[in-house]
Amino acid sequence: MDRVVILRYGEIHLKGKNRAFFENLLKRNILEKLHGVGCRTEFAYGRYVVSDYDPSDEADIIAKLRTVFGLFSLSRALRTTADTDDIAEAAVAICPKTGKFRITASRADKTLPYTSVMLATEIGGRMLERYPALEVDLHSPDAIVYIDVRDKNTAYVFSDSLPCAGGMPVGSAGKGLSLLSGGIDSPVSTYMMAKRGLKLTELHFWSYPYTSIEAKNKVIELARILRKFTGSTELVIVPFTKVQEAIHKYAEPNYMITLVRRAMMRIAERVAKNRGCGCIINGEDLGQVASQTLESITVTNSVIRDLPVFRPLIGFDKNEIIEISKKIGTYETSIKPYEDCCTVFLPESPATKPTIRRSEANENKIENYAELIDEAVDDAEVVVIS
Repeated sequence: MDRVVILRYGEIHLKGKNRAFFENLLKRNILEKLHGVGCRTEFAYGRYVVSDYDPSDEADIIAKLRTVFGLFSLSRALRTTADTDDIAEAAVAICPKTGKFRITASRADKTLPYTSVMLATEIGGRMLERYPALEVDLHSPDAIVYIDVRDKNTAYVFSDSLPCAGGMPVGSAGKGLSLLSGGIDSPVSTYMMAKRGLKLTELHFWSYPYTSIEAKNKVIELARILRKFTGSTELVIVPFTKVQEAIHKYAEPNYMITLVRRAMMRIAERVAKNRGCGCIINGEDLGQVASQTLESITVTNSVIRDLPVFRPLIGFDKNEIIEISKKIGTYETSIKPYEDCCTVFLPESPATKPTIRRSEANENKIENYAELIDEAVDDAEVVVIS
């Protein structure tokens, strides 16, 4: 009898002939997450099992695995033979000594000399003999002991099932570029698209000296927090000062935010193509601020030529976004008082219903605008988050 962790996947069950592609990606991501941990990982017979680890490492193993997208749940279990005496020993070891309980048994190997019902009855009886204060309750038990008998004379006995991150394995949906500011929203949008299987590169716009070194380091910290979900990634930091200064100098004040967003999207598409990304992700939430009205989003999107722009938070309210940010561990970093470039040169009354024609007219006033965009792309800094 040995201690193991059983892993279960979710949506991959719905895949057809290409299911092996998703399974292999999930296996790779599990192995990457457990790199450096002394354990054995087995992938066979419809079960992913982590075994041969030091019991003192179990909590760390579980914490790591619960952040792997594609895994639905996991259980700490005892693995034994399919012999009823061995199963009973394991069940007695994990069951409570008092209260109401139920046995739930399943049997994949139909050649064994007992059915699932027979096994549950036999093991339940032995538990009652060992702990007379226990009481069987099939409908509202305080504890459930699960017995899963597999092929190759192997059985797993467990009593808990912990939820994991869900979603699809990172990398299964291709590559994307996620705009990462220092705020609350963009880390959540990054997390949500990683959950749908995108392998992400992150992009940050930095306007030194209007934004500080601390603001830059804050975003690097956010990328490191997100790494437990995204896996190893790159953070591209674009120097945005000259572009913002030019917009501030030549544009109508109420169009400055619109032009800043358009410049960001132009740069983002260039960076995405250079790094092999097939989409752009941002944390816009419809109606939250002036740059996120229907008209503003339309004008901003109009500069994108080839790639789709995903906005996973478009229908969320702020409280929902905050709750997710707290759950994934980015909230406390996001609220640190270091401003990002979106707060530089804010006008008193930004346009909430800008037009493409007027935006282009403002951009035409900016001297060497195309060269400034080129320079920002060429001078980008890449930070490896691994």
